[in-house]
Amino acid sequence: MALEFVFSGKRALVTGSGKGIGRDVARALYSSGAEVVALSRTKSDLNSLQHECPGIQTVECDLSNIQDAIKQIESIGDIHLLVNNAGVGQLEPFLEVTEEAYDRVMNVNLKAVLFTSQTVAKGMVKRGGGGSIVNVSSQASQAALLDHAVYCASKGGLDQLSRVMALELGPHNIRVNCVNPTVVMTDMGRLGWSDPKKAATMLSKIPLGKFAQVEDVVHAVLFLLSDKAAMINGVMLPVDGGFLAC
Repeated sequence: MALEFVFSGKRALVTGSGKGIGRDVARALYSSGAEVVALSRTKSDLNSLQHECPGIQTVECDLSNIQDAIKQIESIGDIHLLVNNAGVGQLEPFLEVTEEAYDRVMNVNLKAVLFTSQTVAKGMVKRGGGGSIVNVSSQASQAALLDHAVYCASKGGLDQLSRVMALELGPHNIRVNCVNPTVVMTDMGRLGWSDPKKAATMLSKIPLGKFAQVEDVVHAVLFLLSDKAAMINGVMLPVDGGFLAC
């Protein structure tokens, strides 16, 4: 049985789609027949994505301004598939965590996901026919990482939010799942983990002995969005080479 993904007739919204995982998810959905709405706060990234995939609709939006974001998302119209990929990290030792860092990370990684999903899900419920939501979480939701107090808290909250969403939206045939990657070799990932000593510490905890590639996460996201995962709801899917198994 082929596991090709076909999203013809589906309309998908991908947040944080200017770079990295979100950009490749948007491209993959577009290549699989979906009508894609790409949301990012960086106009130049959206312009280059639209040049690469001319059929993609773009929305310039800062999810940290949630009231403005809700208005823009409401104006998009019907959405069948939602990928909450936008996220930020600001690493600080626990004893030095600032309120500014806390608010910045929580506003994007958790608050924005809640209200973006709420806005989209209301449309799904009203329209009928169900839908699928995938939240991009992290191994940091389930494992303590040095200097990641706020980031870990935001992703732990995201996992639990996703479970509640799956519970409450399931009766409307709306599935909600997470992918929880380890370090991913985006441009930012390569920059952040280019130090061999730093990389070796993390790699030693990954049984497969390697970091994730972007396509590893994209494939997991597309599977969970697709009808191939029709009975999967409320799952946190590690894409971590076994990190969380140890």
